[in-house]
Amino acid sequence: MIELDRLLRAYQTARRDLLAERVPDGHWVGELSNSALSTATAISALALVARHTGDASRRDACRQLAARGIAYLICCQNDDGGWGDTDQSFSNIATTMLVRAALHLADAAGEHAELLGRAERYIDSQGGTAGLRRRYGSDKTFAVPILTNCALAGLAAWDEVDPLPFEYACLPHGAFRLVGLPVVSYAIPALVAIGQARFFHGKPRNPLTRLIRSLAVGGSLRTLRRMQPSSGGYLEATPLTSFVVMSLAGTGRADHEIARQGVKFLLASIRRDGSWPIDTNLATWNTTLAVSALAALNGNVGALACLDWLLECQHDRLHPLSHAVPGGWGWTDSSGAVPDADDTSGALLALLTLCNSGAKANRERTRSAVAAGVHWLLGLQNADGGWPTFCRGWGKLPFDRSGADLTAHALRALHAWQALIADGRTPGAISKGIEYLEKRQCFDGSWTPLWFGNQHHPREENPVYGTSRVLLAYRDLGQIDSEAAQRGLAWLAANQAPDGGWGGVAASESGAPPAGPSSVEETALAVEALLAGPKDSAWRQVTEAGIQWLVAAVEQGRYRETSPIGFYFAKLWYYERLYPLTFTVSALGRAVRQLAPGSELDPAPPPPGKTETAG
Repeated sequence: MIELDRLLRAYQTARRDLLAERVPDGHWVGELSNSALSTATAISALALVARHTGDASRRDACRQLAARGIAYLICCQNDDGGWGDTDQSFSNIATTMLVRAALHLADAAGEHAELLGRAERYIDSQGGTAGLRRRYGSDKTFAVPILTNCALAGLAAWDEVDPLPFEYACLPHGAFRLVGLPVVSYAIPALVAIGQARFFHGKPRNPLTRLIRSLAVGGSLRTLRRMQPSSGGYLEATPLTSFVVMSLAGTGRADHEIARQGVKFLLASIRRDGSWPIDTNLATWNTTLAVSALAALNGNVGALACLDWLLECQHDRLHPLSHAVPGGWGWTDSSGAVPDADDTSGALLALLTLCNSGAKANRERTRSAVAAGVHWLLGLQNADGGWPTFCRGWGKLPFDRSGADLTAHALRALHAWQALIADGRTPGAISKGIEYLEKRQCFDGSWTPLWFGNQHHPREENPVYGTSRVLLAYRDLGQIDSEAAQRGLAWLAANQAPDGGWGGVAASESGAPPAGPSSVEETALAVEALLAGPKDSAWRQVTEAGIQWLVAAVEQGRYRETSPIGFYFAKLWYYERLYPLTFTVSALGRAVRQLAPGSELDPAPPPPGKTETAG
């Protein structure tokens, strides 16, 4: 049995720490993991700019930053000779090939010959270029940029790099989904810059294709410049921005305005240890997760000050990259964010919490913002009933398809506002979304998410995350007793690790207990989902064991330990410092609500230098 005083103390500790993570403006920023992959791409870009720029001061600055990046990379090689995306990640061929290319381009290969020898052996063991292509299959979003980076370093022949049709960028945006682009919707900048690099270094034999692409260079560059945000960083992402910069610099355009702005972004985003993260931050995402987590028990005490900030994060104009209409939210308040389904759903749920908590200021503005967000989300739904990430109808490649986790989140948001925001499309959209989830449920009862994984899983999937998130939609829609939801709950119960937590390989697939370690993030997600089940269910003992695991993690100081469960772009791993804390607060808040209702909690102070905005 759970000791309620221990549960309450653990919740108060985690809640206090989450509130303390707010910045003075009242929202959350968090911190993404250092990334060896991002660091390697940044080094390559800066090294090529340093080689080809006509600006001496710029050359020196780029070389200095590249040297700091190399100092970071040489300290994080894994024992098998490879590099992983984070300091907790297994080695993978993509990151290892990018690190090797970076060391060559920065003229550091001779100095680190022994280290590179071990890297070469690891790359060979993974099948070299063929192994890289196997990892990404038909999706050229990441494989082609990596090979381009290698070709720029003299480590691959240009005829190994697939030519990307950068001339497509001159077409109207609405035509992109019709022409079958070989990259995902958000990678148009890479299509242009890398496609041009391949063109300049290996002209096509067909004279007509050569002519068309020659004529399209200027127009596609103008498109690329229009897509570049004021920060200089495409999608605020170091890898994507670096691939653009290195491609331009490697074709003699290191001083082009696009490259200059890209370098500005890289200079601004390097960390003290010489590394780069995959993205600037997930401030909007972290804030909406935290607001909803704090609301799991007693409303959103202490979080009202972020209302104005969250409203300011809504996109109010046609987006230059995705052409998304106004009304959505992206993952950060930085200029390179792109509105997407997950972050818009999170923002809508957080705004409802803030309104229910007494935030009367800007009520009309909030209602207008929510109406625009609901309209935006309804317009994104795919014909299959599910929700994609950025663009409706882009279904050819994995990260452009509908996803179970995205769909579940969208259903929760639409359902939450259905009674207050009238839109005749909402009931039908919700019905189609539920049908989609039922069709996407795996034979064993689980759901697989799009943007999260587990490196211990044989296919690097994360059914714990996906199943937990989908079950919250069934909970909110009052359908937790449905057959699909019951199968999902049963799957979670069956895949608990012997220590009471969750994480690792699904037992139903391996025939044995999960092989990977339990994580704070996955255990908290599973506990919250199981708490949605019937109180007298057969899984009560499983749920209580999970709660005990989380309580012990708080008591032992392990509740802030991170795990690389996030995917960014094409299987680029990350972890986020706030995930374990936020998910723990949400799960334990639900547990206290069910097991110790009416408990007195310590009052939460407002952010430093701020007062609450409750009316």
